[in-house]
Amino acid sequence: MEITAGGLLEIRITPADVGKRVSVRRVREGTGGTPAFTDAVGVLTSWTGGVLTITRKDGVSVHIPESSLVAGKVVPAAPARRRGPAASFEELSRVMARAWQPLESEPLGDWTLRAAGGFTRRANSVLALGDPGIPLDEALARVTAWYAERDLPAYVQASTGAAGTQELLCAELERRGWVNEVSAEVRTAGLAPVADLDADVSGIRLTREPDEEWLGRYGKVRDPELARRVLVEGPSVWFASLDGGRAVGRCVVDGRWAGFGAVTVAPEHRRRGLATAVMTALARRALEEGASAAWLQVETDNPAARALYDGMGFAAHHAYHHFRAGAGA
Repeated sequence: MEITAGGLLEIRITPADVGKRVSVRRVREGTGGTPAFTDAVGVLTSWTGGVLTITRKDGVSVHIPESSLVAGKVVPAAPARRRGPAASFEELSRVMARAWQPLESEPLGDWTLRAAGGFTRRANSVLALGDPGIPLDEALARVTAWYAERDLPAYVQASTGAAGTQELLCAELERRGWVNEVSAEVRTAGLAPVADLDADVSGIRLTREPDEEWLGRYGKVRDPELARRVLVEGPSVWFASLDGGRAVGRCVVDGRWAGFGAVTVAPEHRRRGLATAVMTALARRALEEGASAAWLQVETDNPAARALYDGMGFAAHHAYHHFRAGAGA
C-alpha cells in the first residue's frame, strides 16, 4: 500500500488504470463493529457506477465499492518464476494447443474456433489469443452461431495469472452472462527431475496410438474412433500403459516441451506410485527426443493430483478457464 510522509494510506489509482495490475485495501465492518481491512491484488477490469472489479490470478472477480477504498496503487506484473523453465504465456498456450488439436478449426481474427465432435472442452472451445478483429459482441455472436451449427455448446478458453493473460476478456465474458464452468492450473517443471524419479517402469508399454485398454482406462470416451483421432494428433505423441490397464498417460513432445495429460489410475490401484511411474516412463522418452521442459494441466478441484505434481516439482505458471455461453449470452 502507498503510505504518505504523514503515515497515511493513499489511493493512487483512478478509472484510467483499468487494464493494469493493482493492489488495493478496503475497509469493512468486522466482528463487534470494529473495522476490518482486506487486501486484493489483480487486474483492474472495470470501474463503473462506483464499483471496482478486480480479477485475481485464479480468475475470480472481486467487486469493491469505491467508498470502501482506503489505499490502492498500480503494481508491476508478477515477478518471473524462480524455478522451472521460463516461458511466456503466449508460447506455452500455443504449445498446449498443438498438443490437443481439434478435428476442425476456423480463424476469427487472431482467435481460433475449434471443434471435435464434443470430445473434451479443450478441442471444442475458442482459443481466444489476441484480437478477434471485430467488436466483442459481434465476435461472440459468431462464436455461438458457429458452435450451434455443429450442435455443440459454445465455449471460450481464456487465461489469468501471468503477464499477457486475459483478465479483461474474462470480466467481459462474465458481464455478458458467460459462465466459468471449469478452471485449471497450467504447471511447468524441468523435465530431467521427472525422468529421474525413483519409479518402477518395468511394466509400462509406450506406443504411438491408444489401444482399447488405454481408452477404457482413460474413461472419458463415448466414441472411441473420434477420441482416437483427437488423441493421436500432435508433434510427437506417446501413450503409456501399465500392464492390465492399471494406469495410463499421454505425452506430447514439441521442441523443448513435453506435455503430460490423461494420467489416469484405476481406483483400486491408487496411492501406489503408478501415476509417478507412468510419468517417469514418458519423461524418459521425451528426454530421448530432446525435450528439456515439462508442462501439464490440473483442474483446481483435484487436490490429489495437485499434491502429486507438487511432489514432482511442478509449479503454477497461469490458470485457464472455460467460459460457456449462458442464457444471457
